[in-house]
Amino acid sequence: MAEGSKLAVGSAIAGNSLIAVGKFVAFGVTGSAAMLSEALHSVADSINQILLMVGIVRASKQADQTHPYGYGAERAIWALMSAVGIFFLGAGVTIYHGIQTLLHPHHLEGLGWALGVLAVSFVIEAFVLYLALRAAKGAAGDTPLFTHLKRYADPGTVAVVMEDSAACLGILIALGGIGMSQWTGQPVWDSVASLMIGVLLGAVAIWLIWRNHQLLVGPAVPAEARERIRQVLASNPHVEKIVRLRTRMLDNDTYQVDADVEFDGETLAQKLEPAIREAYPDIESYEDFEAFAHEFADQVVEKLGDEVDAIEDEIQRIVPRVRYLDIETE
Repeated sequence: MAEGSKLAVGSAIAGNSLIAVGKFVAFGVTGSAAMLSEALHSVADSINQILLMVGIVRASKQADQTHPYGYGAERAIWALMSAVGIFFLGAGVTIYHGIQTLLHPHHLEGLGWALGVLAVSFVIEAFVLYLALRAAKGAAGDTPLFTHLKRYADPGTVAVVMEDSAACLGILIALGGIGMSQWTGQPVWDSVASLMIGVLLGAVAIWLIWRNHQLLVGPAVPAEARERIRQVLASNPHVEKIVRLRTRMLDNDTYQVDADVEFDGETLAQKLEPAIREAYPDIESYEDFEAFAHEFADQVVEKLGDEVDAIEDEIQRIVPRVRYLDIETE
């Protein structure tokens, strides 16, 4: 998943940097508020996607003594910073500029430049969005793409998909605003388009801030994964009762599970019965009994450990994202 995210984010950085240059050139020629909004949009996207790449690189570090559960949360931290950047740099500046041009309208010139740059920008943004969706689809497997993006996808991939979807829609809004200004001779439509792009960016930023906040707080694993874990525990013949099951998402790829269970002593004893019967005839003295009791206790502990290992292996097979698993006996 990390490689797919790197491809998506790296492509977005390259695409948005190129697009930003073109949009600023077009703004210089036309003086269009919508074009400046789009240029600021691309600059904000480029900066924010650099932050996403920093998060991906930092999250790839191996767990160590200071961070025994790894660095996966780095992705959500840097993605949160990116989302805040979209809100203030992208949405805030764009809305402010839209209001200023609405109050002080400016006649547009050289609209051919604007239309050409926007058309090329749309093609590039659409291609970057395609790469991000392809990476997300590959990581989703059998999970529906929307469900994967909402619940499981890497924060970097989600941010690129959301930002580039907004970018494509923003370009269409800018084209509409510039086109209406050209058709009616009223530059107010260009200012309205700028405001709409700012609101769009704000909506995307708020959703991304909420999602990354949820990840950082450490929510429980998705309900279907939790139910699979519970089924593995409940279906084991040696488990008598699930006392407590606690789960947490450390990051999108890493789950932590702590379970307190009561084991059925009778079923464990039944498995050990052949060995007990074999050893029983050799007990002729208290010393023999004491040696037998010690050996039997060791066998019970060993058997219990084997059962715990088997349960852990099955849980990690059914839910591969469970990387940290602790089963305690009650």
